Amino acid sequence: MKYEVVIGLEVHVQVRTNSKMFCSCPNRYGAEPNTLVCPVCMGYPGVLPVPNQEAIAKTVKAGLLTGCAIAEFSKFDRKSYFYPDMPKNYQISQYDLPFCSSGKIIVGGKGFSGNPLPAKEIGITRIHLEEDVAKLNHYANYSGVDYNRAGVPLMETVSEPDMRSADEAYAYLTNLKEIMQFGDISDCDMEKGQMRCDVNISLRPWGQAEFGTKIELKNLNSFRAVHRAIEFEIVRQGELLDDGVKLRQETRGWNDDRGESYLMRTKEEAHDYRYFPDPDLMPVRFTPSEIAAVKAELPELPAAMRERFVRDYSLTAYDAEVLTLDRALAGYFNTAAQLSKNQKLLANWVTGELLRELGDAKLAISECKVAPAQLVKLVDLIADGTINGKIGKEVFAEMFETGKDPQTIITEKGLVQVSDSGAIAAIVAEAIKANPKQVEDYKNGNEKIIQYLVGQVMKLSKGKANPAMVQSELKKQL
Repeated sequence: MKYEVVIGLEVHVQVRTNSKMFCSCPNRYGAEPNTLVCPVCMGYPGVLPVPNQEAIAKTVKAGLLTGCAIAEFSKFDRKSYFYPDMPKNYQISQYDLPFCSSGKIIVGGKGFSGNPLPAKEIGITRIHLEEDVAKLNHYANYSGVDYNRAGVPLMETVSEPDMRSADEAYAYLTNLKEIMQFGDISDCDMEKGQMRCDVNISLRPWGQAEFGTKIELKNLNSFRAVHRAIEFEIVRQGELLDDGVKLRQETRGWNDDRGESYLMRTKEEAHDYRYFPDPDLMPVRFTPSEIAAVKAELPELPAAMRERFVRDYSLTAYDAEVLTLDRALAGYFNTAAQLSKNQKLLANWVTGELLRELGDAKLAISECKVAPAQLVKLVDLIADGTINGKIGKEVFAEMFETGKDPQTIITEKGLVQVSDSGAIAAIVAEAIKANPKQVEDYKNGNEKIIQYLVGQVMKLSKGKANPAMVQSELKKQL
């Protein structure tokens, strides 16, 4: 390709709080339209906004988690624009003095396409806090406005134009989402509009220092859509440049069904919004000790957690990745691993039986009746030979259904593994007697048939016999 791709992302994340940014209305998704509103978020004359301290604290936390410098002096500004989704005809945002600036996120591993990505630092220009706008619902002959979302705290993370491919953009979004979820800042559910992304993309000839004309892409409702839109726009802009067309700065929408972008409007500049300090809100000040106190309580991030799982618990990189896909699941395993001496076997049960049962029951890990300590007990019982893996699955199924302790279930059902050599020898002899043809096949050189005979012994013992002892005794008697 004769052009270098330059990509920057603007990512909006709704901050999870009990109330909206500047009023006491609930910050909740899914209510009947226009029922979570008040004079403040509806922009009635004479009302005064009051900042949500939790939203500010979580923004500072997000900044620290991404290596940003935190401003000791910051303020809110009014961003003027006239559109039905903002009842005041201005949005309370931040312009020249955001809470967070000059951060970074390290991307690497694999991109959306599965191709390996070398480790790379993506700069973060700023993270600022503002209020969200209302939601427009378009119908056949009219549009409706739902102001429930208007005023919800919204954090915007603006990256440096450091990304050079759709895969790097995808990796950046994935890492940012993990940070927001593990930091307990947002659930980042894109289907609920809790995380939204705009892409700024331009092309320039290789070796040229000056950026090309920036095109902004909107209406991207998934990471997959971001990847597809970037790939499409690279081709579209490249073809226009090849034809000698001079690109103009514009905003384009993305039609995911058709797989193509379309013109929305020519791009506004910052001065078009007529920013000025909000006269109803005092500046926000932080002392170095206040910032240090937030920093001291920062959680462990997924990348560091994956490294620790591999290093301390001898897990595979794949296991560590699966276990950290979800903050609640990672917390569940981490709690259990600290109680267990068999972390690798524990990880196998979490990524196998536990996730399967949760998926079948359509439950979140927070709704699971099996406590981490109970799963540790079950794994330890398997590891020490009290029960075998097959019985373990039977026990776990009942644990998942009832929340009972594994030892209680084993005792009630008489499921203790048989490891008595005399008892196993007797069952093996019975199996050999009942299967003369298979015994003859084994003696004629078909050694694989021993697995069939192991199965027969396990059936006779109702799954209780120690499989390793069974195989050893079979070979001995045969």
